[in-house]
Amino acid sequence: MKKRLVLLLFFTGYFCIGQQLSYQPINPAFGGETFNYQWLLSSANAQNSFTDPNASEGNDESSLEAFGENLNRQILSQLSRSLFQTQLGDELQEGSFSFGSLALEIYDSAEGLVVNILDVDTGEQTQIIIPN
Repeated sequence: MKKRLVLLLFFTGYFCIGQQLSYQPINPAFGGETFNYQWLLSSANAQNSFTDPNASEGNDESSLEAFGENLNRQILSQLSRSLFQTQLGDELQEGSFSFGSLALEIYDSAEGLVVNILDVDTGEQTQIIIPN
């Protein structure tokens, strides 16, 4: 009986085949396959139950309102361009200029032409440097 058991254990061990286990990560951030990214992202989004309270549900603006806003922007842009053209000419010249609540100061420096724009109402200031 013991001989059979020893032979059975011997032949069972002989027919068992083992292999080396290797680990490959799934997440592309840790070295996994890059094609898994979309699958992981969609899976995470499907499980996400949180919503942003500040996010708008969609565009509430109709196409007619969008067209009106776009037209207003273009008209104001054209007016400001013509105002700057008549006030400053073809090129920016040094000096101080005032356009409503905006105060412009243009001067030449070692870095180039400097344009300081100050909003007198709010106190906001912007500086633009045009290199030589």
